[in-house]
Amino acid sequence: MPRHYVMCPPRYFAVDYAINPWMDPGVPVDPERALHQWTELRDTYRRLGHLVDEVEPQPGLPDMVFAANSGTVVDGRVLGAKFATSQRAAEAEHFRRWFVENGFRDVTMPQETNEAEGDFTWTGHLLLAGTGFRTDPKAHAEAQEVLGVPVVSLTLVDPRYYHLDTALFVLSEASDDRPAHVAYYPDAFSVGSRKVLSRLFPDAVVADADDAACFGLNAISDGRNVVLPVEATALAEKVAAHGYEPVFVDISELRKAGGGPKCCTMEIRK
Repeated sequence: MPRHYVMCPPRYFAVDYAINPWMDPGVPVDPERALHQWTELRDTYRRLGHLVDEVEPQPGLPDMVFAANSGTVVDGRVLGAKFATSQRAAEAEHFRRWFVENGFRDVTMPQETNEAEGDFTWTGHLLLAGTGFRTDPKAHAEAQEVLGVPVVSLTLVDPRYYHLDTALFVLSEASDDRPAHVAYYPDAFSVGSRKVLSRLFPDAVVADADDAACFGLNAISDGRNVVLPVEATALAEKVAAHGYEPVFVDISELRKAGGGPKCCTMEIRK
C-alpha cells in the first residue's frame, strides 16, 4: 500500500544536549552527513512509491528532524505532542501549524505528556501505547478519547529504548481477515508487557539485543518493504524469512541523537 509520510530535514541537526543515553555532546556530529543520510531515507520512500511531505525546520530545534515525535494521525484525526523535555517543547507548535495549514480540521493538542508516534504505534485495529520514560500513562486514555481507537498500554524498562518505536514496529497492519504482524525486542519491556505482546502477537518476529542496539526496531514497513538500518542484518534475515523485503539505509549520524528511520518519519493515516 502506498503510504503518506511527513519528514523534516535536519538542517539544524546537532547534539548540543543529552536527553537520552545515545546523546553525547562531546562526540562530533557531521551535519552534512546527517542531511545526506536523511535525504537518502526520504528518497528511498519515494522510490518505493510513497508520498513524502516536508515540514520546514527551525533554528534552535536540532531534534525537529525526528518528526515521528510530533503527531499521531489515525483516520484523519490528529493528536499533537506535548514533549517531556524542555529542549524539544517548541517543536509541537510548529507541527500543529503544519497540520492546520495543510487542511487537517480535526487537530487536538494534548493535555498530558505524549511524544506521539515515538510511543504510539497503530497496528490497524488498536493503538499500542508506550510509557516508562517519556509519555505519561494518563496520555493513553487521552489518546483513546481523541482518536477513538482502543489503546493497549505497554511499559518500557530499558532507558536505551526510551520510546516504544525503538523496541517495536509493525510489519503489516491488521485487516478484516488477518491480524497485525509485529517485530519487537522483549527485554525492552516489563514482564507484564511481554506477556501482553505474546498474547496479542503470537507469531511476532522476536529481535535480539544486537538488532535493538543498532536501532533495527526503529524501522518502517509498508507491508512488503521494510526500511531499516544497514547494521540490522540479523533482523533483516528474520523479516525476509516471513516474506518481507529488507531495504537498508545508513542512519549512523542520526543515531548519535538517538534516532533512526522511524524517528524521522511520521505517518499520515486518513
